[in-house]
Amino acid sequence: MTLHPTRLDDAVDLILSRIDGPLRMGAPLGIGKPHRLLNALYERIAREPARPWSLYTALSLDPPGGGKGLEARFVEPFAARHFGEDFPRLAYVQAMKRDALPANIEVEEFYMQSGGLLRSSTAQRGYASLNYTHVARALADRALNVIVQKVAREPGGTRLSLSCNNDLTQDTVDAIVARGLPRPLLVAEVDPLLPWIGGTAAVEEDYFDLVVAPPGPYPALFGLPRQPLSDAEYAIGLYASALVRDGGTLQIGIGALADALCHALVLRHADNATYRRVLAALDPELERHPAVIASGGLDPFATGLYGCSEMINEGFKRLVETGVIRRKVVDDELLMRRIADGTANLGDQARLERDGEYLHGAFYLGSPAFYQWLRELPDDQRRAIGMRRISEINQLYGDHEPLERLQRREARFFNSCMMATALGAAVSDGLEDGRVVSGVGGQYNFVAMSHALDDARSVLMFRAVREDGGKTASNVRWNYGHTTIPRHLRDVYVDEYGIADLRGRNDEDCIVAMAGIADARFQSGLVEQAQRAGKLRAGFHPPGHWTDNTPVHLSARLRAFRRDGTLPDYPLGSDFTEVEQRIVKALGWLKANTTTPWAKVSTVLRALPTSTDDAEAMARMGLESPAGIGERIEAKLLALGLRATR
Repeated sequence: MTLHPTRLDDAVDLILSRIDGPLRMGAPLGIGKPHRLLNALYERIAREPARPWSLYTALSLDPPGGGKGLEARFVEPFAARHFGEDFPRLAYVQAMKRDALPANIEVEEFYMQSGGLLRSSTAQRGYASLNYTHVARALADRALNVIVQKVAREPGGTRLSLSCNNDLTQDTVDAIVARGLPRPLLVAEVDPLLPWIGGTAAVEEDYFDLVVAPPGPYPALFGLPRQPLSDAEYAIGLYASALVRDGGTLQIGIGALADALCHALVLRHADNATYRRVLAALDPELERHPAVIASGGLDPFATGLYGCSEMINEGFKRLVETGVIRRKVVDDELLMRRIADGTANLGDQARLERDGEYLHGAFYLGSPAFYQWLRELPDDQRRAIGMRRISEINQLYGDHEPLERLQRREARFFNSCMMATALGAAVSDGLEDGRVVSGVGGQYNFVAMSHALDDARSVLMFRAVREDGGKTASNVRWNYGHTTIPRHLRDVYVDEYGIADLRGRNDEDCIVAMAGIADARFQSGLVEQAQRAGKLRAGFHPPGHWTDNTPVHLSARLRAFRRDGTLPDYPLGSDFTEVEQRIVKALGWLKANTTTPWAKVSTVLRALPTSTDDAEAMARMGLESPAGIGERIEAKLLALGLRATR
């Protein structure tokens, strides 16, 4: 029998009365976490030191803090507006950031908000390094006895939807029961703001033991602020877009590089002539690149793509809206085989159009505009989006491998990494001292799948350089003390300077390809290291065109397209007002020009005689009438940044 408490405290009472002894709880990643219920549990159990609580989860989202100075002046008002004054920050996350979890509460995560818990010893010690597809098994090993999850209620109906997180709950329950353990207590918190998704994400209400529907007001869903794109990010997205084959399958990760890729794919499809002009300016030889010829193309999408990605995000919204994502699949192996071999009849085609789905995901996360889009989709379009178990998205293995192979033809798996080695290993989730930045997530799953599918490719995207302690460093490394993807799974790498196709190549060829997309300032050092190691012939001399791999050359190639709006700052829309967009540019410029003590002094001296006529920006930052020397310096710095980025 399903119970229906209406108060969070009543739900906590029921959970604690049903579970005798330690509480071993699972909660979904991202927005599927019931924040208010978890906070009520935390408050109660923190007062009961004899009651152990172990929470197993991932991606515990926390709105940005204010920081100091100009950053605080910008972030605090934005966060209050974007996330809402009443957004329930997770109490356990705040405690972890202070390394102040009560002794009877432990939290274990397999994926962290990027960089958010680097300084938390509690979080770092509690990190579990797992492939996404192995999480359900690991949770069964921990003998979970409770799972809590936010759900949507069917409009005008009685069913519930796992909606944003169909990734792990059902796989975990099955894994626990398969071990002969009791089925965990399943607790749902209904959120009216969560979009309804039917199909395999929908369950009968009695799937859950407790369904709590706390009264409003309901805090907004966590919305990822959409970020501006740089020249480097656009170049990476443009190069990557040329590796996609029409009629194929698309998986993309999260972040600015994924956004740039999606914009490039839309441009390729909707304005192909302009797309080709941008590519020709970026690299006149790109259409003749062997990897583009073998695995991609530059034409519009006559057939369209099928999206199959662990996360559905902002970019997929735009790809669906513009018709790039539209190739449908059905869960019928025989029908998919007839489509593949060209023997499908009119009835097959009619069924595919009626029942097919063009986008599959395991969880979704995006901006408020993205959630509104999902809520307002017409029924026929919503039915074409299927939320699936992670075991069905991130791997081929299991009962449906022949079907999934037919559906996932010409698959392109695009993910981001922080660094890559000249021999083809990738660093995506952690630092060489062992600290975790984010997590493996599904990246290894997709790289491995690309090698298991005959016509698939794995493409790892990264920025060629980074700023580290006020110094510029190369992200093409000879070696690094931690790797996420081993070099024997090397395939394609893309940065702002081009494409390096490493699949099946020997070590020397890999080194040459990776050095060829490294920033020019670091190429000679990389070549010398390879030669000292005996991995590159002593007589090798870098080609002359490698010297063009600089930010100055890159910006010159794209400048006209940045100015005419072909490559806008916010291709997927912005959560910032127009004045905030100007301030974001100014703050970015100031950050880049104050990375060392000397740079800070120099920038402050430059700022002292500066004034601005952007009264709106000054008012937004509360600096229209600066009081005291500190505020006057901040106002001068902001004026300098606004002028430099005008």
